Amino acid sequence: MPGVKSCDFDGEVRSLILPGAGAIKERILLHDNSARRIEYSCFESPGALTSHHAKMEILDDGQHSLLAWEAIIEPIELEAFVKESMEGALSQLEGVLAKNRL
Repeated sequence: MPGVKSCDFDGEVRSLILPGAGAIKERILLHDNSARRIEYSCFESPGALTSHHAKMEILDDGQHSLLAWEAIIEPIELEAFVKESMEGALSQLEGVLAKNRL
């Protein structure tokens, strides 16, 4: 994530400090390496977030890979903030992958 100041993971809970969002905690609900899928839910944040469930999955057709990332949040008024954060993370991921291409 862009600008993550810190991230700790205890095997179940990921604790992050994010610029603009502050300290948040996410519970990892599913982590399946063989299916290349993770689901998580934010259960603690300083803002007005009341519900959050996100999933990421890498889809592969044999020639190309696609990262599918979706989040369901409440209240809907936070959608723009969450979307901007997700887009920033994707942009950083693209940069990392571009550096590592052979």
